[in-house]
Amino acid sequence: MRVRTLSKVAIAAVAVGMLASCATGSNQSADDDIKYDRDATLSGNLQVMGFGGVDEIATTRYDLATKALGDGVTVKLIEGDLDMQQFLSAVAAGDPPALVYANRDQIGSLAARGAIMPLDKCIEGEDIGTDQYLEAALDQVTFDGKVYGIPEFNTVQLTMANADLLSAAGLTIDDVNGSDWDAVTKAAEAMMKNDGGKLSVIGVDTKLPEFFPLWAKSNGVDLISEDGRTAQLNDPKAVEALEFAVGVYDLQGGFSAVKAYRDSADFFGGGNQYATNVLGSMWMEQWYINVLNDVSPDAPMAFDTFHSKDGESLAYASGSAWAIPAGSNETAPAACRFARVMTEVDSWVAAAQARLDLRNADGKPFTGVLTGNADADEKIREMVTSGGEPWDTGVKKMYEANDNTFSLPANPADAEFKTAWQDAVNRVLNGQEDPQTALDKAQDEAQKALDAAWKKMENGK
Repeated sequence: MRVRTLSKVAIAAVAVGMLASCATGSNQSADDDIKYDRDATLSGNLQVMGFGGVDEIATTRYDLATKALGDGVTVKLIEGDLDMQQFLSAVAAGDPPALVYANRDQIGSLAARGAIMPLDKCIEGEDIGTDQYLEAALDQVTFDGKVYGIPEFNTVQLTMANADLLSAAGLTIDDVNGSDWDAVTKAAEAMMKNDGGKLSVIGVDTKLPEFFPLWAKSNGVDLISEDGRTAQLNDPKAVEALEFAVGVYDLQGGFSAVKAYRDSADFFGGGNQYATNVLGSMWMEQWYINVLNDVSPDAPMAFDTFHSKDGESLAYASGSAWAIPAGSNETAPAACRFARVMTEVDSWVAAAQARLDLRNADGKPFTGVLTGNADADEKIREMVTSGGEPWDTGVKKMYEANDNTFSLPANPADAEFKTAWQDAVNRVLNGQEDPQTALDKAQDEAQKALDAAWKKMENGK
């Protein structure tokens, strides 16, 4: 077992080393011989890594994309999420898939390593209008002045609360939407219940570590500079944000107690924490609206956007993107067309119609889809059907959040940067370090990773 484990590590290290040694940071000449033409007849095998196509939103668009490729192209899906080690090894070995479906926060480092190619010619040849995509989504896939990914889907956060628990405590959704941190703290204390030293009702869950960028932005600071070169993890405003968000856990018995109780809930079932009145308020991704409406339509819900301290709606955008691996020149035209059709307005509308038909058949409301394509979002929003209150308000707030997003810029050390701040937050949550110490250490780790990655990329040009 020891030998096998070392072998995998060695393979990954070799793959990364090979990519790093040949990375240019922009792949300026990698696609010079590729011809993209929206009207061209295509042929070949299109191997897609990281995309499952498991529901009607995916399968409807997949069918349209494969039809647009024509009979000359055979598409094969590699099942499962993107395996980064497998992908980098394939690129390093000169045998990459034709197309990958990656998280948008992975695009910067993949581009810097030379693992994926810039899509400027693809975008021009297939006539992909980049102005249709959400600005925050497009920013995440733009690196060193070039677009390296075609955005797909958008995930935002909402304030979700139990209206009955709020009312019983003399509170409203305004007290827990994040605009007033003192009010959030008081709400947590007011709604929390602790029976004999054991937590029985969570007052407020600030959703750390994953939503730390949101709390920092709410307090007026991004975790990284706009150019993706300078970490800002120990900025006083970031430290203050972490102190606050962790403090909400501390007054409820600590993060471990809250997380254990949160994890014990029937999160995706009718016995979820809202339906059983054991959670006052939490910030959560918008897709959970549909889950709650499905499994507990009578739950006493209240919804709002997340608000910054200045009272403005705010959401941290995340999602996926299509990228074309370096070295897949022969299949790149088909990969580009596939990505275009998967993310264009007509495809999204057709997919939304498929879901709407299913929801109508089940007698349930259609709560919309956030696509990453702003033009598609507007059309789909018109297709939304009423589920009554509080669900209609939830959907309204979802679209409001989607109009007020931010993202962290692409950078060549995005994985290391993310690990640095997440590890820091976890050390604080676990009681190992205070916020200032943890973020000082994370700042040093993140900045060293950024400096090294930018230097390696620039030296390769």
